[in-house]
Amino acid sequence: MTRINESTRIDNKIIHKELSYDIMEAAFEVYNTLGPGYSEGIYEAALAKEFRDRNIKYEKQKLIEVWYKGEKMGEYRLDIVVEGKIILELKAVSELNKIFEAQILSYLKATGLKLGILLNFGGKKVEYKRIVD
Repeated sequence: MTRINESTRIDNKIIHKELSYDIMEAAFEVYNTLGPGYSEGIYEAALAKEFRDRNIKYEKQKLIEVWYKGEKMGEYRLDIVVEGKIILELKAVSELNKIFEAQILSYLKATGLKLGILLNFGGKKVEYKRIVD
């Protein structure tokens, strides 16, 4: 498990660099247009519209199953999965908490994906963290 920020590199390159940039550009557009104060669902819908407008493939509220020794233990519902590569976890809170990072890490483990981005629309600016498993 490795937590990185935009300047950290793995194997001398940022994982899904171009797609990450496109996601962040869309997130900034949503925030600049709506500002803070809305629910996560509103930001999710607005981000989905930005992705459609930019021809970025995504799945909203994707259901994934968690298995243990051949038995299904439960399910998670992911906010958005972009291009089948990046999990987005959206928040609209005053500040991010470490529990949100742990949440994304569990999603990454359950899906086998390598990159999650935590996006918070609840502050004075868009706050984000890239999380790599």
